[in-house]
Amino acid sequence: MTSRPVVLVFLLMVLIITSQFEWKQQIGETDANSSIPRRRQQILDKEEAVKEKIILSQEKNIQQLNELVQSLQRQLLHCRGMNNSIHGTGSSLTEDSSDMKKQVILED
Repeated sequence: MTSRPVVLVFLLMVLIITSQFEWKQQIGETDANSSIPRRRQQILDKEEAVKEKIILSQEKNIQQLNELVQSLQRQLLHCRGMNNSIHGTGSSLTEDSSDMKKQVILED
């Protein structure tokens, strides 16, 4: 008679121990599953930051190119003015100058 309660207690202990292992395993899987999206999100965040840096760099380069174009246009106007003054065509200088200014304004 005493062996029956001992067997029941033993089976109960085995059941408790195995269920704890299963719970720990399920908890571990849940942690692993939640860490995967975190890693993906971190990678996506890093990629986004790199893309933003590239875009900012490109915008800076575009701004510098625009400034260079404007500088070259001013130099061209200056050279045309000098060329026209040498050839004695003062009236076309003001026309060319106003045309170039209008073009610069339209391009901005």
